[in-house]
Amino acid sequence: MRVTQGAFSYLPDLTDEEITAQVQYVLDQGWPCAVEYTDDPHPRNTYWEMWGLPMFDLTDAAGVLAEITDCRTAHPGLYIRLIAYDASYGRQTTALSFLVARPAVEPGFRLDREEGSDRQIRYRLHAYSADRPEGERYPSDR
Repeated sequence: MRVTQGAFSYLPDLTDEEITAQVQYVLDQGWPCAVEYTDDPHPRNTYWEMWGLPMFDLTDAAGVLAEITDCRTAHPGLYIRLIAYDASYGRQTTALSFLVARPAVEPGFRLDREEGSDRQIRYRLHAYSADRPEGERYPSDR
């Protein structure tokens, strides 16, 4: 199963050249970038670990790609995404977000069904990776 989050999620994984082109587009719009990583890609998990600080002063896509490469090296078996922020609204707004790395094996999700009173049925997503403790969810975490 492939986790599909952010822009380009239904496309094959982007190459470094394609990521560089997207980063250059982001920088041309004046949006600062940040790199984040996690081992829990649940759709409601919006708070990932930040790799360094947001790159407010970078204007060259090569600098952003270097940070992505450093994060990939430090966390080879985790999900890594690039976030671009648009400050034109006067608040932190995500303009673009997409995955730049993922684990080799993605365990996926299960749909739990719960039947309640009055024939109500509730569904809940459960990530198979969450069955293990944080830091041990993927074989090549560290």
